[in-house]
Amino acid sequence: MKNAITMTQMMAASRKLHAEGRKFTHIGIGPMSRNLLRAALELAKEKDFPLILIASRNQVDSDRFGGGYVCGFDQKRFVETTDAIAEEIGFHGLCYFCRDHGGPWQRDAERAAKLPVEEAMEIGLQSYFDDMDAGFDLLHIDPTKDPHVNGVVPLSTVLERTLALIEKIETRRKALGMRELAYEVGTEETMGGLIDPAAFEDFIKKLKDALTAKGLPMPLFVVGQTGTLTRLTSNVGHYDTPTATTLSRITEKYGTGLKEHNGDYLSNAILLEHPVIGLAAMNVAPEFGLVETQSLLELAAVEEKFVDPAKQSHIKDVLARHAVKGERWRKWMVGEKGKASVESIMADAEDVALITKMCGHYTLEDAEVKEAVARLNANTSALGLDPVGYVIKKIKDSIDRYICGFGLYGTTSELIAAQ
Repeated sequence: MKNAITMTQMMAASRKLHAEGRKFTHIGIGPMSRNLLRAALELAKEKDFPLILIASRNQVDSDRFGGGYVCGFDQKRFVETTDAIAEEIGFHGLCYFCRDHGGPWQRDAERAAKLPVEEAMEIGLQSYFDDMDAGFDLLHIDPTKDPHVNGVVPLSTVLERTLALIEKIETRRKALGMRELAYEVGTEETMGGLIDPAAFEDFIKKLKDALTAKGLPMPLFVVGQTGTLTRLTSNVGHYDTPTATTLSRITEKYGTGLKEHNGDYLSNAILLEHPVIGLAAMNVAPEFGLVETQSLLELAAVEEKFVDPAKQSHIKDVLARHAVKGERWRKWMVGEKGKASVESIMADAEDVALITKMCGHYTLEDAEVKEAVARLNANTSALGLDPVGYVIKKIKDSIDRYICGFGLYGTTSELIAAQ
């Protein structure tokens, strides 16, 4: 699909409308599954808001670097699949493809292997090149991970690597005559160096000065830490309204916008604050994956009551086994639980139930899980239900909570008109 306006134009129109008193905050949605893509596209069509899809390298990446856990997508298949769904449902609005947390060591395997600096930087760069070739609209330049650094990567190093990556990307873009790209910088890590407002502003000022000196574009978004932290199945952080307001004003001062990550599970009251504060955008992903898993488990509960046990999908047990053995739960657990053995987790029914809800979406492309979902759908369809429609509606409801809270209804038409 071809957008009527670029992402840079869209954000410029957003700032114009904000100045006129029309307040809203954009949302970046993690593409957790095909069902989620369909749900997001359907909702964007119904509610007329710009769809911003944000894919991490673990979710969607080049085949040469291991592909992604979301449908086995590389960048090209991700865009093509989304475009095909959009065509099928008649969506002709704004849809932007964005790289979330691109750069060196941003794949779990690269970090675990402790790849050398030069190799990690080159792989991160080549992944960005594949993003460009697939038609991505925005690249998040995030060199804040480094397995060779004990603790936080120094801001001077983050700045140096950020500039190097943007410069190489822009050089290639211009040489190939490609369309403009938008950028995002910074990180939400609670132990990172961009927590203090003074350090946050110093980073942006130095970045802007360096980019200007090289004739490079200022990023659309700078990620700042506002107190959000997603763990388990909730936001365990402490949202800091004064800090969020301060960081938002700082980004405005330098002609960019504050981007918040880890926005999953925030209360409706906090969501309503975002347009008032002036936050430009916020990312949400795990929450929507959890909603899809919960929907499957709700369908499974009906299946258990009305379908012959010999014909049941046993999706609950299959999801549980794959979710625990996949070990992706380690990053979401708190305390020592993240270091527990698979065997000890499997022996604790409460832990298994929690991890199944929290990490079931990571397993949806596993062959056994896909087979169980197909059987669940067949069984519940035979009962007169619409299982796929049910899952998609539940995901849409979850996304809609943010779209409503952020004041996004009708904004696509308004943004295009504001050009």
